[in-house]
Amino acid sequence: MRIEEAKGLAGIFVDKNKNYYTKNLVRGESVYSERLVLDRGSEYRAWDPTRSKLAAALKRGLQQTNLRIGDKVLYLGAATGTTPSHISDIVGRGGFVFALDFAPRVVRELVFLSEKRPNMTPVMADANQVMSYAHLVTGVDFVYMDLAQKNQAEIFIKNVELYLKKEGFGMLFVKSRSIDISRKPFEIYKEVKTKLENAGLVIVDSRKLDPYEKDHSLFLVKKK
Repeated sequence: MRIEEAKGLAGIFVDKNKNYYTKNLVRGESVYSERLVLDRGSEYRAWDPTRSKLAAALKRGLQQTNLRIGDKVLYLGAATGTTPSHISDIVGRGGFVFALDFAPRVVRELVFLSEKRPNMTPVMADANQVMSYAHLVTGVDFVYMDLAQKNQAEIFIKNVELYLKKEGFGMLFVKSRSIDISRKPFEIYKEVKTKLENAGLVIVDSRKLDPYEKDHSLFLVKKK
C-alpha cells in the first residue's frame, strides 16, 4: 500500500482511499489496536475516524490543522491517549505533548503510554483550574481540547489565554449536548463561535463531525 504525506498537513499521511495515518514514533507498537502499515521502510499507524475526533475532522474535509513538527501541545481531555498518541507522532521527537486529564484511571493509562513515548507526559489536573498545573506546563504552540463539559468554551479560552503563545493555534471540539441538550446543535455552535471571537481569537476553520461524531463540531482558532 502506497502512503503519501497529505497535502498541507504536516506529519499526516494518506493512502489512495483517503484513509489517514501518522508515522509511528514507536515502531512496532500500536496504542488502541490500530493497524500498522509498512511502506518503503517506514511504519504508519492507521487513524480511525470513529475513535478520534481529529481524524473525523480530516474525513469531513479539514484542510489544515496548523500542527507542526516540533510543536509543544497542551492536550486537554487526553483520556487513554488515542488522539494524543497520533499528535505525538505528528510533532515528533522534537515536539512535546502535555496530556492532561482529571480521572486517575485514564491518567494511569497515560503513564504507561508516556513511558513508551519520550515526547509525552501525563498531567493529572482539572482543566478548569488553569493555575493548578502552571508549574508543570510551559508555554505551548498549540492547545487541543476535547472535554464534554457545560462550560467547555470558557475552559478552552482560559487555557489559551494562559498557555498559548502569541500567533499559536488551538482546536476546540464542541459536544453540543453537553452544553445544553434542550437546544439545537447549530444554536450552540453559533454561541461558541461568538464567545471565541469575543475572546479575541480568529476562527480559521470550523467543521461539523457528523456522521462520525453526532452533534459535535470543531473550531480551529489562532491567537492574535
